[in-house]
Amino acid sequence: MKSNHLYPLAGLALLALAAPVIAHSFSVGKIAIGHPWTRETAATQTVGGGFLTVRNNGKTADRLVSTTSPFATEVQMHSMSMDRGVMKMRQLKEGIAIAAGKTVELKPGGLHIMFIGLKKAFKKGAKIPATLKFERAGSVKVEFAVQPVGSTAPMEAGHVGH
Repeated sequence: MKSNHLYPLAGLALLALAAPVIAHSFSVGKIAIGHPWTRETAATQTVGGGFLTVRNNGKTADRLVSTTSPFATEVQMHSMSMDRGVMKMRQLKEGIAIAAGKTVELKPGGLHIMFIGLKKAFKKGAKIPATLKFERAGSVKVEFAVQPVGSTAPMEAGHVGH
């Protein structure tokens, strides 16, 4: 006689195995990076935005000081804001502060990474390699999932290219 009480456990085991595929996260030291993503770009486009979340699980503040990618000649960190109906974007030369115990979201219309001088177009479903460098935690290699042009947030389960 077979026991049916093991089926729920089998389902949980399968979910646990799938989690790394769905999660699309990276970490270095006490810093956790979640869901790096970017949008598909046109063949002639020379810039693209990068978005992700950064969680500082430590007891000391840290700072994202730089990003590099072989797909761009330069990568900068920017802030974007609206002032009397005019969009203003500025480079954050000092990087982005990540307070202890806090999460910072880089998203469209706010803080973001700017890939400048694209060496080739970002194609939907591809992964764009980059290295994030933190003042205290050090460097970590990540991959930005390329999503459709109109995306406004990371695509979770069923992630494009994952």
